[in-house]
Amino acid sequence: MANGNDNKKFKGDRSPCSPSRVLHLRKIPNDVTEAEIISLGLPFGKVTNLLMLKGKSQAFLEMASEEAAVTMVNYYTPVTPHLRSQPVYIQYSNHRELKTDNLPNQGRAQAALQAVNAVQSGGLALTGALATEGGLPPGQSSVLRIIVENLFYPVTLEVLYQIFSKFGTVLKIITFTKNNQFQALLQYADPMNAHYAKMALDGQNIYNACCTLRIDFSKLTSLNVKYNNDKSRDFTRLDLPSGDGQPSLDPTMAAAFGTPGIISSPYAGAAGFAPAIGFPQAGLSVSAVPSALGPLAITTSAMTGRMAIPGMTGMPGNFVLLVSNLNPDAITPDGLFILFGVYGDVHRVKIMFNKKENALVQMADATQAQLAMNHLNGQKLYGKVLRVTLSKHQTVQLPREGQEDQGLTKDYSNSPLHRFKKPGSKNFQNIFPPSATLHLSNIPPSVTVDDLKNLFAGTGCIVKAFKFFPKDRKMALIQLGSVEEAIQALIELHNHDLGENHHLRVSFSKSTI
Repeated sequence: MANGNDNKKFKGDRSPCSPSRVLHLRKIPNDVTEAEIISLGLPFGKVTNLLMLKGKSQAFLEMASEEAAVTMVNYYTPVTPHLRSQPVYIQYSNHRELKTDNLPNQGRAQAALQAVNAVQSGGLALTGALATEGGLPPGQSSVLRIIVENLFYPVTLEVLYQIFSKFGTVLKIITFTKNNQFQALLQYADPMNAHYAKMALDGQNIYNACCTLRIDFSKLTSLNVKYNNDKSRDFTRLDLPSGDGQPSLDPTMAAAFGTPGIISSPYAGAAGFAPAIGFPQAGLSVSAVPSALGPLAITTSAMTGRMAIPGMTGMPGNFVLLVSNLNPDAITPDGLFILFGVYGDVHRVKIMFNKKENALVQMADATQAQLAMNHLNGQKLYGKVLRVTLSKHQTVQLPREGQEDQGLTKDYSNSPLHRFKKPGSKNFQNIFPPSATLHLSNIPPSVTVDDLKNLFAGTGCIVKAFKFFPKDRKMALIQLGSVEEAIQALIELHNHDLGENHHLRVSFSKSTI
């Protein structure tokens, strides 16, 4: 390799080569670390060498076996891996092995390889950080307590399983909400796995810029899981009931998780760095969770909530929410469409003909339904505290021809007002809980501060503060008297026609004025 004629070699590398355990990676972002590149190969087997060509945005990765390299190429061909949100291209190299002994600057690559292989070698040899700390503290728990902060996007038991199983066999997970925070307890087969997972994942984000993991060791030494459902799971006992009327793990799901012994090492040599078994179409491609290292940036198809996890579709009440304790004199299908539309695309709304305090809201998918429920349950609207739960209905039925309905059922599936139609839309990053401060956008140049203050005061709100964005007068923040007032104002004024072909866009804001 160190013979100065690299350029010729690269031209050769572009043609489809026969399989080789050396892989050629192109279009690598400049600031990527050795560890992040190694992480692409880890789920498929042991990575034995790495050569980074920084100036050319290229690298060579050598796997321990050709079989591991073939599996890796086959996996990443339909699912392009991403590093730092940039697509990276992988193909077989003409080289049969990497000889890097005499090359300069290989120290970091070798250190990264050693660190990773220490985690990977089933016995988890105590090297590096652990050796300097004097090994594991005696009696350390194999149970982690996990808190997810900045939960702007729902995190499910499946997502946690996927991330944490890269560090060893996960036996049990229990999720719950405490002090308004999403938390979980997760038990590994071995305290060593727990130690490495905490070292690698504490403080990392699951999705870009949100869902930050805070991890501690639990005082519990073992978890007792009674039910297998979307809140708790014992992966060693797929026969447990689901409890509280939830369907138990359906057979495809059980198959996807496999039996515990298989989970930990699907490819020989990948001790505990399980790839996404049974999650072939999930947005969480293996690459997207750069194992022990780097942020856990999960690809955008997962961000858009289209996580095709086998067995998770068709659960009763998946996309349909039951909203109760509404104010029947004030609420309309359009009002519910606008409010729930902040958290997902609403397809249908039905206010119950005989009991107008209750309504069904059908969202585009289960993730959006969960998100709307998390943010809107318990909020006040028109003087009443909303209750939002998952409905047992799978869809909202439209009235038959000639059936009296008083306009209480509406289909919005083709509405131009959906905020999340475009995959990867930046609206996904601007989902916040209801707040007294609203973010306004699409304001035409002729509209003044007073125009907007009067518009909001006209809905019965108290306007406490207002400011245009200094760099962009098309946007502003407005602070109202209470969260309840802001929810009502959003319902009444989102898409309000400001003239000059500008319709006002209103969202909840995380900022205050």
